[in-house]
Amino acid sequence: MNAIRPVAVKLDPKMLDRIKHLAEARDRSTHWMMREAVAQFVEREEKREAFRQAGLKAWADYRETGLHVSHNEADEWLAKLDAGEEADVPEYHS
Repeated sequence: MNAIRPVAVKLDPKMLDRIKHLAEARDRSTHWMMREAVAQFVEREEKREAFRQAGLKAWADYRETGLHVSHNEADEWLAKLDAGEEADVPEYHS
């Protein structure tokens, strides 16, 4: 069982006042506001890191195989998707 453990965070008085103000406006506790802020931050940063890792993997794959799509091919594909059209992913080539 994972126990919830308290963690101390040092905040300057202005930041703490801002959190208290938002908590009052939303009828929440400052504790809830800080937990929510941390949860949203971690979620966003995990997604950012996953995106970064996917980019690094794609770069390594390209360096290994030389397979790619050109800027124009990708741009045309994305324009079709943006217009609501169904479009297959362009084929990779060397």
